[in-house]
Amino acid sequence: MISVLIISFCTIIALGFGAAAALSDYNRLIIPNNFVMFITGSFVLAFITFLIFASDTTFFSSWKNHLLSGGLTFIITYGLFHFKIIGGGDSKLLSVYALWVGLSGLMPLFFFMAVVGGVLGVATLLLNKKKLTATPVEGSWIAKAQSGTQEVPYGIAIFAGALVAFWSVGYLQPSELIKLAGG
Repeated sequence: MISVLIISFCTIIALGFGAAAALSDYNRLIIPNNFVMFITGSFVLAFITFLIFASDTTFFSSWKNHLLSGGLTFIITYGLFHFKIIGGGDSKLLSVYALWVGLSGLMPLFFFMAVVGGVLGVATLLLNKKKLTATPVEGSWIAKAQSGTQEVPYGIAIFAGALVAFWSVGYLQPSELIKLAGG
């Protein structure tokens, strides 16, 4: 039972800091490194708890699976960052969520991230042409988009993909948590 509490707490921490990263990206187009570190730390604590208390279930994949997922995602997104296609915060946030969901959660993570990212991209283009508000918050995505910048707060899209991926792999499903508790 202690494993369910710790892993659930870690999941809430991971999603809470993801929501904070999305909000920060919306407000300032910045994803703070400490948010990514808390999400990473919550995964490490959850995974170690799983190994110690609940290693007979399949709640998490093997550590190799999670490291491969996060590592490959980081290599790809670092390349995208290098060519100035995405930001560094986006690269780190997506990589740590890939670490959390493992290979089995990558497809929903990437798919829903791409859908929401596409919507945000179109919204940015529309904001470049039409001013929705006369006095947007200085430095915010809307202010920058209305001034002609084409930066997209992709942290929002990454967080949306992470929510769906967490559900998909069972981290948010009560039936999976009951299995984890041994029930």
